[in-house]
Amino acid sequence: MNRFERRPLSAGEAEIEYLDGEFRVLRPGSFVRCAATGVPIKLEDLRYWNVDLQEPYASPEAKLQRLGIKPKAT
Repeated sequence: MNRFERRPLSAGEAEIEYLDGEFRVLRPGSFVRCAATGVPIKLEDLRYWNVDLQEPYASPEAKLQRLGIKPKAT
């Protein structure tokens, strides 16, 4: 999604096509669900996704969890 696209007005779950560096709204909605945790992610807060798997993630840690990689202990 870029700054010229309009924000969806629907309050339901959106259908998104994830691209390199941006995403395209296929079905309007206000959120998507994290593929790892299932938590809703507002479209304006969506920062992490996998283009190949077409999945959104709530955080970098959620992406690692989905890929089966344990974060290093600090």
